[in-house]
Amino acid sequence: MILVDWQITDRIERGYIGIDPYNPELIQPNSIDIRLGNHFVWYTPGDEIIDPYIRDTVTGGTEEMTAESIVLHPGQFVLAETMEAIRLPDNIVASIEGKSSIARLGIELHQTGGWIDAGFAGSITLEMCNVNQRPVRMHAGMPIGQLVFYTTERALCPYNAKKDAKYLNQRQATLSRYYENKKRA
Repeated sequence: MILVDWQITDRIERGYIGIDPYNPELIQPNSIDIRLGNHFVWYTPGDEIIDPYIRDTVTGGTEEMTAESIVLHPGQFVLAETMEAIRLPDNIVASIEGKSSIARLGIELHQTGGWIDAGFAGSITLEMCNVNQRPVRMHAGMPIGQLVFYTTERALCPYNAKKDAKYLNQRQATLSRYYENKKRA
């Protein structure tokens, strides 16, 4: 079941869902708006191959900055953080969706990482890409996406109980940690 406005408000006010900072004006009929943070990471252009199993290729050749805005150039891919950190209980999951007004500028908010497991805590890393033909300036603090919450049965092993929870309690844009997975034959 998708939570509606009064259910989202109730669960936040009773502490079942954590949103920090929380602004009740961001509650929508079926979601809560989330805002762009001020930490950004991107890969520099080059011919070096990124191998998800090799840490140095994943973490090398990157730049990062903390800024009040960033200009995304056509085709540019940037990791960004949400201003809000969230905390989910073991029976609520969330998905992140882009705001249509931002999408109409050509900005994609996430590539495939739009699912947030029960038990997750931390800020959300956004996988932003500009598919417009023109550069677009994005400002820290602007509403950029929406979190939709779904109730589920209680997870037997929520994200915060997993030994391999690579992104638990992240507080800034975080590069892939796929290299922590064991390579399977």
